[in-house]
Amino acid sequence: MPLYTYPDSLTGVWVGQVSRFDYRMRLQLGLAGESVAAGFPSPAEEYLEKTLDLNEYLVPRPEATFFVRVSGDSMIGASIHHGDILVVDRSQTPRPGNVIIALVDGEFTVKRLRKTPTGLELAPENPDFTPIPLSEETEFQVWGVVLHVVHKV
Repeated sequence: MPLYTYPDSLTGVWVGQVSRFDYRMRLQLGLAGESVAAGFPSPAEEYLEKTLDLNEYLVPRPEATFFVRVSGDSMIGASIHHGDILVVDRSQTPRPGNVIIALVDGEFTVKRLRKTPTGLELAPENPDFTPIPLSEETEFQVWGVVLHVVHKV
């Protein structure tokens, strides 16, 4: 029996500020042909390579994607901050090293799935927090693998 499982449905369970992806909305913006180390690319038309649809870039599998807003600062070392929005894919198989959304003993959390000599754990990316060891006794479900972080700078 696998240590982690996905729930059958996202409905019927309360989660703060979770949104489903709406694939009908398209937003194509100009993508500069050259990358920049710092500064802003020239807005001149000749430097635009093509258009970029953020939906396609951020959401490869719309039917399996949801968004969730972060609360807390246990993942600041992974550049995930309080108030950020995570793009989460439920179709991905979680692997050690992935940042995941999990339900642990009735509470949702975002942590990095890590393999240790004694098993798996959910590791924070902040030294002020302790890892959560996973065992057969732990009530644990993976809700998805975090693909992207959206935050204001």
